Amino acid sequence: MPTYYDDKHKTYYCKFYYTDWTGQRRQKLKRGFPRQKDAKEWERNFLQKQQGAPDMTFQALYDLYTEDIIHRLKQSTIRNKRAPYERYIVPYFKEKRINEITPADIRQWQSKILSSKLKDTYQRQIYNQLNAVLNFAVRYYGLPRNPCSIAGPIGKARASRMDFWTLNEFNTFIDSIRNPHLYAAFMTLYYTGIRCGELLALNLEDVNLDIGTIRISKTYHRINRQDVITSPKTGNSVRDITIPPFLVTCLSDYAERIYGIEPNDRLFQTTQSKLITAMNKYSTISGVKRIRIHDIRHSHVSLLIDMGFTPLLIAERIGDTVDMVNNIYGHLYPNRHSEVADKLQQLVSK
Repeated sequence: MPTYYDDKHKTYYCKFYYTDWTGQRRQKLKRGFPRQKDAKEWERNFLQKQQGAPDMTFQALYDLYTEDIIHRLKQSTIRNKRAPYERYIVPYFKEKRINEITPADIRQWQSKILSSKLKDTYQRQIYNQLNAVLNFAVRYYGLPRNPCSIAGPIGKARASRMDFWTLNEFNTFIDSIRNPHLYAAFMTLYYTGIRCGELLALNLEDVNLDIGTIRISKTYHRINRQDVITSPKTGNSVRDITIPPFLVTCLSDYAERIYGIEPNDRLFQTTQSKLITAMNKYSTISGVKRIRIHDIRHSHVSLLIDMGFTPLLIAERIGDTVDMVNNIYGHLYPNRHSEVADKLQQLVSK
């Protein structure tokens, strides 16, 4: 791997030939490396990625994986993947060749993650990301097996305890808010169960105040200081939600306060981080326990379960599947085994 010194710029560069995916022999030139070692490392990683061999470094694999998902996933999903990769995974495995990563290596890495103060659910998310990139290597780059499948997962897929506000707690919280913008936003979140991104993507024309419905067809993200509107999380997320008259009045009063709003303007022109800040502030002021903004969605589902609505109706309202509702919220449904036994006794006693 020859490298060269650029006397003019006082830096190193590499120049070499490689064969591209069409079989053509090409020359590659890369300048600007402060050290000869950096130039050689860049050339080695480049060639490994071109060859796609299982002896490539984890860094080279991660670069290939990133290039692949850019064309297949939403920006918001890619951003969420990059955070755990670049903080907890790549620094640990960066220089290791992927065919030399053993289940024991995975276990040692897991021990570091387990010794951290990260939540169990986030530990599982981090593990899932490592598992995904190594599965990518198995499928496309000849890695014989994924060592994660032997080491097994860490953390928990779901939190053992679900936080939500009861109706009384929400009323205490909302009564402390005097800002009409925040009042309307949190009322909408609690009484519809929509995701925060769905709320922030709403246009005025999505809210039909005449018949009392809200149309969910998109979601909002703030990425690199830019407003990004994309399709919603899943196909089930596209839906019309019927809202009660008091929420119609709330949204109507709020819309009238917005000067010059057009039908295709965003109804809530803020960001999730600002709503979270406000939520924490008014939780403290009102004295109710702090929960995550996504837990308002759980609060809505809990309210509907308490009112006796079926999993099918709830799934349609919140844009999820019945299986998802049962898996996440099933423990909130009352245990009716005693009722079954009583009714069977009544049959026999007749």
